[in-house]
Amino acid sequence: MDAPPLLLASASPRRRRLLAWLGLSYDVAAADTDEDLTGPLRRLPPVLARSLAADKARAAADGARLVVAFDTIVVLDGTVLGKPADETDARRMLRALSGRTHEVITGVALLSPGDDAPSTFAVTTNVRMRELDDDAIAVWLAGGEALDCAGAYNIERMLASVEADECHQNVAGLPLCHLYARLSRLGVPGLSIPVAACDAARGARCTLGPRVCGEAGVASSA
Repeated sequence: MDAPPLLLASASPRRRRLLAWLGLSYDVAAADTDEDLTGPLRRLPPVLARSLAADKARAAADGARLVVAFDTIVVLDGTVLGKPADETDARRMLRALSGRTHEVITGVALLSPGDDAPSTFAVTTNVRMRELDDDAIAVWLAGGEALDCAGAYNIERMLASVEADECHQNVAGLPLCHLYARLSRLGVPGLSIPVAACDAARGARCTLGPRVCGEAGVASSA
């Protein structure tokens, strides 16, 4: 049996689930790379996210398939937040984010067979964190997810929200419609437009997705 034409360089269950909404078969190859958030690129968060995603794509490349890799960071008042080191670090992040608007940036890298370097782009979403008191933070930390999330939170757990013209799934780690648009331009066959699936899962209508996906995306959400 032939291997799927796409290789996802991520072990994230959220990213695996979201990528499946594009209707593509794929394999998973978790990329073990250093994520240095303290270097000079921290002053340019979108460039940092793209660079980290590119490192993952190169690490996972097998020379035969299109590799898709991601890296998500949180930016609060110009400071980059990655995954917390421990619960104390997670509590510090959540207290800082509580009741504030911040940015979530996901860098995306696509490395085609035969290419020396991946093509990259980044998507930025403005996110509003709800007010979190110490009890709410303790309950969230007890769930065991915080250490696996940039900024110590998972938007799917209703800790934060975005407006209808912002990409919710970008905060979950995969800018779904933006990826659809890029793969479509690359001529990847068998793509499914993800707008309707995203709206149904969230129980809300996104106004950004149809614009990003183009005319077909508009039709799918009508």
